[in-house]
Amino acid sequence: MQTERIRQLLLGSFHAAVAAANPAHILPPHLPAPPRGRTLVLGGGKAAASMAAAVEAHWPAETPLSGLVVTRYQHSLPTRHIEVSRIEVIEASHPLPDGRGEAAALRMLDLAGQLGADDLLLVLISGGGSSLLAAPVAGVTLKELRQVTKALLHAGAGIQDINTVRKHLTRLSGGRLAQAAQGARGLSLIISDVVGDDPTDIASGPCAPDPTTCGNALALLQRFQIALPAGVRHHLEGCASDVQPDTPKPGDACFERVENRIIARARDSLAAATAYFEQQGIPAVLLSDAVSGDAQTVARQHAALVHAMTRRTPLALVSGGETTVALRPQHGRGGRNSEYLLALALALRDLPAAAIACDTDGIDGSEDNAGALITPDSLKRAAEMDVDPEILLARHDSHAFFAALGDLVVTGPTRTNVNDYRALLIGI
Repeated sequence: MQTERIRQLLLGSFHAAVAAANPAHILPPHLPAPPRGRTLVLGGGKAAASMAAAVEAHWPAETPLSGLVVTRYQHSLPTRHIEVSRIEVIEASHPLPDGRGEAAALRMLDLAGQLGADDLLLVLISGGGSSLLAAPVAGVTLKELRQVTKALLHAGAGIQDINTVRKHLTRLSGGRLAQAAQGARGLSLIISDVVGDDPTDIASGPCAPDPTTCGNALALLQRFQIALPAGVRHHLEGCASDVQPDTPKPGDACFERVENRIIARARDSLAAATAYFEQQGIPAVLLSDAVSGDAQTVARQHAALVHAMTRRTPLALVSGGETTVALRPQHGRGGRNSEYLLALALALRDLPAAAIACDTDGIDGSEDNAGALITPDSLKRAAEMDVDPEILLARHDSHAFFAALGDLVVTGPTRTNVNDYRALLIGI
């Protein structure tokens, strides 16, 4: 199979996966009827702006609607093209929170507190919301919150672990937005970017009961050997000792009129990608939508699977989920998807295989690419250019490898997020 055809197949499958999670198409069928009172739209995440635009495009013009959502820098877009927008869109920082996100989260809590029993709180949640809506609890500074978040990211902590900590350090997470709404009806529409699709884990569950405790957060920080700033230690230890209030738990009355509804998940996008391959005449197998663990370890596992299979005709192996990378103090550039691919290329060596790995939000880690792809001749081309993949992998500098080969996948912000996408083509 020609290299260009391989590239087209891999990229086409990724675009099919992203399209299956486009808020413009998936959100409108889930909109409720307008309430007797007001409708307040609040939310945050990488898909927040596109979700808000979908609400405005389909909400009756004559009924009350207002709101505020926060998205990542450069992920915004107009919610209305002709009339004045009814839902305000603010950009803030991700993955480390900043003052703009903090201020927006405090405004949201105030707005939710003004709702009455006849009003509707419509919450739009997607991956990234934890950082974008991070207003620290009393006694913890934004600098301290950033310090802990950065340390967890560099330690290779998974998103569930990171969010367990953030739920107990921020004012809106862990069900506190539902708590602030004072019994108003609430509907949270959620695009899931986490393995398992549990609403309490997605953007730290602003409207979901929190089964974790401050004691759990302390234990996780200890396990990852994170040095605790004074404010963080004081708050978590006080909360664990019942001196400080914890997050609302399952069964709390604040959740009686609140529904958390998943409207897009990784499995749906992976199914769209497998259908794309099959439409192109290539059988496809969905391995899992819940792959997790160290990126290099996962790559070696996938390579072992390929080595064990003997194929004379093409087959696509599709998977989702979220890997992690534990960074050394001195490291290069790259994200978990490009790191996975570089390790995969080395593990496959000269096997006739190709692969793509991208984040469906269009951003691999903190870089400007969604991910990258490899073809059967990737290592050969690298050798001809005097680019050493093993040295670059040891430095966590996968971005440099794929940039040199011209094999970065650059989409810009997709304004959705259903976690990572991987496809491995074998027998080509």
